[in-house]
Parts: sequence; structure tokens; C-alpha cells
Amino acid sequence: MPVHAASDEYDLAGLAADPDRLSPVVTYDRSALADLTGLDAVHLQCHIGTDTVSLARLGARITGVDFSPGALAVARELARECRIDARFVESELYAVPEVLGPDFDLVYTGVGALNWLPDIAGWARVVAGLLRPGGRLYLRDAHPMLLTMDYRRTDDLLSVVEPYFEAEAQFGHHERTYTDGPPVASPGQYQWNHGLGEIVQAVIDAGLTVTALREHRECEWKALDHLVQGDDGKFRLVEGADRLPLMFTLQAVSPVGFAS
Repeated sequence: MPVHAASDEYDLAGLAADPDRLSPVVTYDRSALADLTGLDAVHLQCHIGTDTVSLARLGARITGVDFSPGALAVARELARECRIDARFVESELYAVPEVLGPDFDLVYTGVGALNWLPDIAGWARVVAGLLRPGGRLYLRDAHPMLLTMDYRRTDDLLSVVEPYFEAEAQFGHHERTYTDGPPVASPGQYQWNHGLGEIVQAVIDAGLTVTALREHRECEWKALDHLVQGDDGKFRLVEGADRLPLMFTLQAVSPVGFAS
């Protein structure tokens, strides 16, 4: 957690110093999110709070949830420095509806969230259990096809080496985090992939109605060695960009009268 709190990429000091500034993630999502003034929003897996604070700056009454007390401590301090009235709750993801209840107009989640979860159907039930009738899910995350790629390659060949569908956990050793900074103390990581169909069907099975599904050619981080950063800060394939979707956005609503 200290690595991310000190990271130039997260730039907590810059976010706190400029009351009009949004995180790069929420800046990208802003047009799709539209005006959040007066809406009750919950940010699942909120990490250190940069996107959470940014959602509050778009007008939301915001609650951030994460299982990490260290991350939440950073998020609370960031909100204080930004003079944002945000609530932060410590909870394991699958227990969140029992902690908070169906009190939200918007569930926001991503980027880099679903890969830490073993059960996508359970995640979708969590989302449904948090939304009021007519409430909305907004998800933008890594495309599951991207997560099958061999990220160790240094050429531009796209090689599928990891599972696409939800399966056993994938264990990997990563000496450094996805941001700048020193090596991490615990390099071992367990992650899960979930196919796009599995994600969409989980949302449908949870009782939500899918309203939008888009695949993107740009990525928030350098997920593959040969991705190149553009002037907008996003990473793309230079050659053959149409070969691989890098991220996706999914939106869904809880039908009026739906009881979770």
C-alpha cells in the first residue's frame, strides 16, 4: 500500500491540490457516468480512494468499500485533504450487501477489480443486492481476452497462454506493482479470469438488465510490454490495434420493482 500511496501515477498530492481534478480513470468514464449530483454511489474495491474522491467531485454522495485497512487509511486521509465528505467501509467483497444494504443509485467498480475475485456470479449478486430499484451498475475493467495474453513477451506477437474462462486461481510472482516504485514485499499473487459471456450472464442472472457493453482498444496501464502510451495517457497496440480488445465497459440497471 505505501508503494501506491507514494506513486507518481496515483499522484495523491496533485489530486488534493486541485479541487477540479479527477483521476485518469474517472476522467475517461465521466461522459458515460453523466451528472451524479444527489445520487448515492458505492465504489467497490475502492483501493486508496482516487476514483472514489473523483466520483464525489462529480456530485455523488459516495461510499468506498475495500477489504484492506491500509488502503482505507490512505483513502480517508486523501478525502480529508480533498475536503470531500466520503464514507469508507472495511468489508470483504462478498459480504458487502450484509454490511450496507440496497441503498445505492450507482455501483461503480473497476479498473483492475474483477481479476481478484474467484466467483463472478457471487459478485453480480453483490451488485444487485446494493442497488435500489432503477439503480445502475457501471463497470470498466480489463478485457478477459487481454488477461489470457503472455505478458512476458517482448515482441508484438499476441500469444494466448492463460485461461479465458473462470477456472482455478492463477498464481504468479510479480516483483513490482503496476505503478512506479520499489519492489513489493509480497510478490506472490492469486488472480482469476472471467470470460465476457460469464460476466454478462452473471449480471443477467442476478436480475439486472444490461444496457450497454463496449470493448475498448485502449488500456489504463501497460498490460503488455509492446503497448505504447499516447498523449491521453492510455496504452494501445501500435501495430494491428484491431487484433485485441484491451478493456470493456458494462452498464446495467436494476428494474423498478426488482427485489434483490
